[in-house]
Amino acid sequence: MPERDVTAGQLLLAEYTSIKDEQKSRIGFRDNLLYVTLTVVAAVIAAAAQARQSEMLLALPPVCVVLGWTYLVNDEKISAIGTYIRDDLGPRLAELAHADTVFAWETAHRSDRRRRSRKVIQCAVDLLAFCVVPFAGLVVYWAAGAGETSSGLLALSAVEALIVVGLGHQVLSYARPFNSPRPAAP
Repeated sequence: MPERDVTAGQLLLAEYTSIKDEQKSRIGFRDNLLYVTLTVVAAVIAAAAQARQSEMLLALPPVCVVLGWTYLVNDEKISAIGTYIRDDLGPRLAELAHADTVFAWETAHRSDRRRRSRKVIQCAVDLLAFCVVPFAGLVVYWAAGAGETSSGLLALSAVEALIVVGLGHQVLSYARPFNSPRPAAP
């Protein structure tokens, strides 16, 4: 039997290293999106207040929705990587190594008794940053421009409100403490 250059275990470990690198990169990118959102929100609000132009607040929903959607997609990929490691890659490697378990941290950190409350708080922060703030900007715009707003901008603001509500629905749909756990991989 010819000698193999690469074993199945080595390939699985290389895959683990690769996807953990992707996960770390996505975590950093995702977490920075909150800071970017706060910075952009502050800049738009300051500019609108300084110029006394409530119409400038109409920039908040598209910016927050794009950043929020990007945050949500990255968060989902981070979770998907963890699920794949726990439910697929880890068990295959454990079988090859004749071990009960590998990558124990992938499961252990999820058993913290405060994990659910942290997830609920994170969901609230996500909703606040990406949905409540832009919706509040719309409310201020509507209140400030009552009767003086063009029908085009009013229609735009209504569409933006619907999009923000849609993002809020997506944030809640993806929130781990509120949805049922994914079925284990076969």
